Amino acid sequence: MADILSLVGLAKKAGKLEVGEEPVGAVCRAKKAHLVLLASDAASNTARRAAHFGQAGKTLWITLPCSKSALGAAVGHTSCAMAAVTDAGFAAAIAQTLAAVDPGSFGPAAEQLSRKADKVYERQKERRLHEKRLKQLQNKPWAAPPARKASGQKSEPKGASAPRSADARSKPERPKLPKSKAAPSKKTPPVS
Repeated sequence: MADILSLVGLAKKAGKLEVGEEPVGAVCRAKKAHLVLLASDAASNTARRAAHFGQAGKTLWITLPCSKSALGAAVGHTSCAMAAVTDAGFAAAIAQTLAAVDPGSFGPAAEQLSRKADKVYERQKERRLHEKRLKQLQNKPWAAPPARKASGQKSEPKGASAPRSADARSKPERPKLPKSKAAPSKKTPPVS
């Protein structure tokens, strides 16, 4: 019993546990929950809602052999009737610990969750390997290295450019119009 509650507390500290009806319902509808935990002394309405959340999110739900106050103490609240585990590894560990206590009731759930955790682990492993390969491709080992300057030459600081010639610095002159052809200025006569 203490092992189960310590795993639940560890999942809460890791941020892989949602506590209360509304957060549990949200993660179940989002299909992010792997296991819904219900206290043994939870109200019948709460048990019905937990079953509904489990069906809606295709998630297993288990009634724990502990009270609301014991479950609440494990997650840092005064009482807790319902919680959802969002990590497959934690869900499998909790189910296996429950199966060790009562194999008849929790054995099939533990097997199902351990298979699911193995699949999730394999997908994570494949994703990490894929990301590693992408990084290796970005290095482009087949590309020629950049040309280096001779050892006697000094390199210029970044942003420095070669000096311009006198021709490049001078601006072309615009042709000047004679004063008679210049545009008249718009002066308004003074108002008296």
